[in-house]
Amino acid sequence: MSETIFDKIINREIPADIVYEDDLSLAFRDINPQAPVHLLIIPRRRIATINDIQEADRELLGHLYLVAAKLAAEMGFAEDGYRVVMNCGESAGQTVFHLHLHLLAGKPLGWPPYTDTMKQT
Repeated sequence: MSETIFDKIINREIPADIVYEDDLSLAFRDINPQAPVHLLIIPRRRIATINDIQEADRELLGHLYLVAAKLAAEMGFAEDGYRVVMNCGESAGQTVFHLHLHLLAGKPLGWPPYTDTMKQT
């Protein structure tokens, strides 16, 4: 697999506004935020997509969600609510093929969370 932008952030080859890190994960502010708070939570070990998750990754995935809950509490929006999203594949909007959670908060988040861009025929 070729190196992704997230690998470069993990290796400190490019800057990022990192808000959390531990031995397993890293969280930083999205450079194109879709909400007042838009964080990306990534595992240090690259897994390309949800389709590439293995049974052995169970604890790592759970850890990413624990980090999301911890950040929501520490940043003060846990009680108001937030959204955690993980896209899988290009059609779902995944642009970096290094698994990541989007943590969005700071405004009411509508449903559905997307705009249908497919042409009607």
